[in-house]
Amino acid sequence: MRFMIIVPATARSEAGGLPTEAELAAMTDYNEELLRAGVLVGGEGLHPTSRGARFDFGPDGEVTVTDGPFAEAKELIAGFTLIDVSSRDEAVEWVRKWPRIGGEEGFALELRQVFAAEDFGAELTPELQEREAQMRAATGATAPQS
Repeated sequence: MRFMIIVPATARSEAGGLPTEAELAAMTDYNEELLRAGVLVGGEGLHPTSRGARFDFGPDGEVTVTDGPFAEAKELIAGFTLIDVSSRDEAVEWVRKWPRIGGEEGFALELRQVFAAEDFGAELTPELQEREAQMRAATGATAPQS
């Protein structure tokens, strides 16, 4: 089962503030622990929304592009870690081990399960599954573990 640990944006991250050396070291230690346990799939930090854009697709097919920054920092994402574990309980335990970084204001994380092929039922036909497998092979991505 794959899970994404979502790191919400903060005023600091949206202002372009970078982690301190101590924060980077703590995250590196955590990521190495995930790697040694064989559950780390990947993870990245994201630049602030001031360097991004939002795309709204209207019902008429028109696309509206809005350059960042975006106002609602509490709804924005600053980064993520993707893990592949045997259960939701195991994912929760990994989130509990997350480094206590981010200053005195504290922080929140969000845990979300990533869809797997079997979650889609009969609508994900064998032909579509094969196309998905071909795309993963072409990008070098590995198939998720069930």
